Amino acid sequence: MSIKKILVTGANGQLGWELSQLVSSYPTFEFIFLDRTGMDLSKPDTFEKIINDIAPDIIINTAAYTAVDKAESEKEMAHTVNALAVGAIARISKQKGIRFITYSTDYVFNGVSSIPFLPDTPLQPINSYGSSKAEGEQLALQENEASIIIRTSWVFSSHGNNFVKTMIRLMKEREQLKIVDDQAGRPTYARDLASVTLKIIEGLNGGKNIQGIYHYANTGETTWYQFAEKIKALTGLSCDLIAITTAEFPTPAARPGYSVLDTHKIENELAIAIPHWETSLEQCIQKLS
Repeated sequence: MSIKKILVTGANGQLGWELSQLVSSYPTFEFIFLDRTGMDLSKPDTFEKIINDIAPDIIINTAAYTAVDKAESEKEMAHTVNALAVGAIARISKQKGIRFITYSTDYVFNGVSSIPFLPDTPLQPINSYGSSKAEGEQLALQENEASIIIRTSWVFSSHGNNFVKTMIRLMKEREQLKIVDDQAGRPTYARDLASVTLKIIEGLNGGKNIQGIYHYANTGETTWYQFAEKIKALTGLSCDLIAITTAEFPTPAARPGYSVLDTHKIENELAIAIPHWETSLEQCIQKLS
């Protein structure tokens, strides 16, 4: 396929913003970035006109409802944005011969494992956010079998709201912080995820057959506590960090204890080397400072 015009939703989110920072290196493509005012995922009935007017060759959907705890009380909104909207974009993209890329989460799994989750591991979400994302995946593939779904985890960036920026702020404000140390995962620098997304577009443009579900996260397993310890070390902050259990930090939404993603499929198919999360965290903190 010949790709010229690329529509990106969620322009103000971590991933949408990181994509916008990289597009100058891809002058052969025309990117149109839409924030919520340009394309509101809570209003799927408005999508067809927007997509018709822009007439893109690819849609990259980085917009999502990501408030994990709030999703427990706003189930309908999470379902509309993460499931129904994704299905609607997939359906329109199929009808118009547009390629579709969207993103999902480690939270589609139950977290009961000791080995990394594969792209074809059966889904068993344990909270409303995870359920909405799992349904979004299923609708995307039902409506457009050529959809590309990239599951990711623990996303951070120098832009937007995320664990890294929250930890830096709290470490400056407080003398002591309690951080959960019994949930394991792979942090993901949104800039690295944006970069691999652009590699996928180059691959599609070159005739490569890319479709279905992929996992992308930075290499290296860690816990939230260990993640915070590394942030503290890189920033030179002096806050006292205390490791606690999930049971000691109850939240409205249940969290998976183990949500490590296996990324071999995307590494092999795209012939890429994924950076370690500590290396990418260092880059992110340099940008922040």
